[in-house]
Amino acid sequence: MRVEEIQMLVADVVLPPPDITVSEWADENRRLSSESAAERGEWRTDRAPYQRAIMDALSPNHPCEQVVLMSGAQLGKTSILENFVGYIIDLDPGPVLLVQPRDADCEAFSKDRLAPMLRDCGTLRGKIADARSRDSNNTILHKKFTGGSITMSAASSPAGLAMRSIRYCLLDEVDRYPASAGSEGDPVNLAITRTANFWNRKIVLCSTPTVKGASRIESAWLESNQQMYWVPCPLCGMHQVLRWINVEWPEGDPDKAQYRCEHCGQMIGDHQKPWMLKHGEWRAARPSSGIAGFWISSLYSPWRNFRSIARKFIADQKSPETLREFVNTVLAEAWDDEAQTTVDILELLARREHYRAPVPAGAAVLSCGVDVQADRLEMELVGWGRGEESWSIEYRVFPGDPTGAALWAELDEYLQRQRRHENGIILPIACCIDSGYESQAVYDFCRTRYHRRVFAVKGQGGPHPVWPKKPTAKNIRGERPWIVGTDSAKATIMGRLRNAQPGTPGYSHFPADRQQPYFEQLLGEALATTYSKGQPIREWRPKKGVRHEALDARVYAYAALRALVSMGLLLDAEADRIAAQCAPVGQQRQATRVSRSAWMAG
Repeated sequence: MRVEEIQMLVADVVLPPPDITVSEWADENRRLSSESAAERGEWRTDRAPYQRAIMDALSPNHPCEQVVLMSGAQLGKTSILENFVGYIIDLDPGPVLLVQPRDADCEAFSKDRLAPMLRDCGTLRGKIADARSRDSNNTILHKKFTGGSITMSAASSPAGLAMRSIRYCLLDEVDRYPASAGSEGDPVNLAITRTANFWNRKIVLCSTPTVKGASRIESAWLESNQQMYWVPCPLCGMHQVLRWINVEWPEGDPDKAQYRCEHCGQMIGDHQKPWMLKHGEWRAARPSSGIAGFWISSLYSPWRNFRSIARKFIADQKSPETLREFVNTVLAEAWDDEAQTTVDILELLARREHYRAPVPAGAAVLSCGVDVQADRLEMELVGWGRGEESWSIEYRVFPGDPTGAALWAELDEYLQRQRRHENGIILPIACCIDSGYESQAVYDFCRTRYHRRVFAVKGQGGPHPVWPKKPTAKNIRGERPWIVGTDSAKATIMGRLRNAQPGTPGYSHFPADRQQPYFEQLLGEALATTYSKGQPIREWRPKKGVRHEALDARVYAYAALRALVSMGLLLDAEADRIAAQCAPVGQQRQATRVSRSAWMAG
């Protein structure tokens, strides 16, 4: 190597970086790649002006060492991280750790984000060995460059988080991290600890929020200077933070959605948003904090208009799960589980109604949930219609010994009994039975009835789906029970009980003869916050002195419905099909069994 080349390499490492911000570097050098951007070509911060202050807070001449970004989707969060990585490689090298929730996320970032940027940005080209070469300095998850390196690690990997000292700690989607990296503790703290040796460190936490009180990014943002982006009204000039409550449209016509100024009351159209963004400014609620914290929702996104967000809101109202996703990823707000799952028992008692037939007309599918106790079976039969609107058909207690044949014969007769539908048809019943107690008796009963969609299940708390993609591996008895995500099911059920509008997705109907003890059991558990290794964990716990078999039975009835959906049932289409083929209400005709539904033939 020539002396001049050695001197240039030494200068890159020893000399301070040029007096240029991350946003200026991006505007001068960054080219967007087709693999990761809808609009390929030169980067322009002015396209989304709110990004400038965020990137500049990452620059070495900015006094803060920690930056927090709580944002909605499609706001350029990942692009900001990419620009910062490019700036580090080009101008201010040092060891970088980029943490993603999963190994698959790390690989996707390396292949789909980092590699194209290194290829398409002229100033970065050649600074890292070509990915196709057999260079140990350039693997998918670890890449070296002059004066530094970048390591990509999953949050669940304690070795990846603690293997080396780092100057730059980039923590992406922190709300999706596990509570602990193996047995080592909180992955965020583990990663940040690796920066202790660097006086000029930079720590970045970014994510969409999740659950209020348990969201890492919400907690970090509350500790920051809490900056929000204030934009002026193009009509009156007054500044404001864009809030969902001010997006309005004529009933049933979200394509005419506009934003109402909170000062002058005039309507602002999508075509005026670019001007508002250009003249906006970040304002801090806690300027004394040394942490630069930024909050911004998708209402600001130049790539999303008020119309599309209004359409998404209407679609997402159908269930608490989709509404939560809207609140988290569009509004960039933490979902208040406690507020969404607090149900007034008097409101449920007041909504009881007289059914015109044992199975009301709206029900298209019947499912049953069975909770096994030492001296009885408790079960609920539920009808499901469009948008998973539900009708509680019957709640029964079968007293008896679950180890004996008589009790199971009684349940079998019940599941095969025909029930008159308001429209004169007969529906089959799918069923989930809890195998947590007297497991072998449950397995023996379900094994020969799987063709009738009778499932042996086990409940599991935590962030698991209501119905898994496949059953568990064979246990010691050779059985394969299905694991039901009980916490997810309970959150869904409680959220829907708050829906007070009959005929809307998820609304829950109850018969007029249902007694108060049933509702007390249905509401027999509440969300509680516990802490494990310093991290908040939300879990369902029984209320003191209140039984909750009715809630368990409803959970398993809902799991049976989700099992059918996973096997191909299109519930809305099934409801429409049944409604179309049935005779009008009141017309006398002989009850005929519906031809085997798709989910029974599967």
